[in-house]
Amino acid sequence: MHLRFTEEELGTLVEMVSLAAEVASWNERPGAEEGLAAYEALEDKVLEKAKHAGLGEHVDFDEEKQRHHLTTEYQDGSFFQQCYDEFRNEVFWEELVIRLADRDLARVIGMPAWEKLADEERRAQTQDIEKRYWEEFSKNGIERVAVIFPHAEG
Repeated sequence: MHLRFTEEELGTLVEMVSLAAEVASWNERPGAEEGLAAYEALEDKVLEKAKHAGLGEHVDFDEEKQRHHLTTEYQDGSFFQQCYDEFRNEVFWEELVIRLADRDLARVIGMPAWEKLADEERRAQTQDIEKRYWEEFSKNGIERVAVIFPHAEG
């Protein structure tokens, strides 16, 4: 198969593939190695072609890993890095709110009852708790978040 891209389209493809590979690299589940290797191999192939098609100043080759990668300078100003940073930020806040709300609900109804709830039922029962956490974090960030260690742990 042959595909023809403008330099702008190739730049977009490079960013899309690099974004996918960056997100995939976080997968440390057993058995993920094969999928990650496939993403890395495709990223390397796309970056190598891009290097020879006019984007060479944005692509480096890592001798140790034997793979191409985008230069740090390119990544810093790229749309894919902006997307990746925003994705990580949104996932952090959403997971924090959901996990805290789930913890609070489990404390009220007990862990056995909590475990029996379907996700939709949990979300319905934690809606008000989640809203309270969203309001808190929107206003104060993590400034007022604290971990209280049990007395025996210091």
